[in-house]
Amino acid sequence: MSMELHGEVSSGLGRAHVFMAQSHYQDQFRGILGGTAWPGTLNIRVSDQDLTQYLALRQKAGIDTLDATDERRKKAQTIDTSEIESLRIRGFLRDGRSFGGATAFKAQIRTEEKGSIECAILIPDLTRHVEVIEVIAEVFLRETLDLNDGDRISLNLI
Repeated sequence: MSMELHGEVSSGLGRAHVFMAQSHYQDQFRGILGGTAWPGTLNIRVSDQDLTQYLALRQKAGIDTLDATDERRKKAQTIDTSEIESLRIRGFLRDGRSFGGATAFKAQIRTEEKGSIECAILIPDLTRHVEVIEVIAEVFLRETLDLNDGDRISLNLI
């Protein structure tokens, strides 16, 4: 089973680099991406018609989906994600500060104009976003794919 998600590029809070730059995370990202991750994430606001599939991924990651409607949550539970591999990113403590864990899913990000790039969907254990997908890659995706807020992309889980 493969899953394809669609959405629009959106600006985040600009704080992901603090987490992404941590060597503990980068060591784990190398095992997922094959190399060091760009120190930031690309935020994708998932299309409404794909939100239920994304909720199913969040449920697979063990993230509660209480912000979603009961109908969407129940529908997400019926989506078979058993063949989609989830990869655990372990959290850690550094200087008394806690850095939480996350779940990653290998994917390819694609635009019609620029082709596709290997990446991973990252679902942090502690996140406020229900409809926003965070994407990591070895390259600066906004620059490499010439992306701006509002541009449409596809994410194919692999």
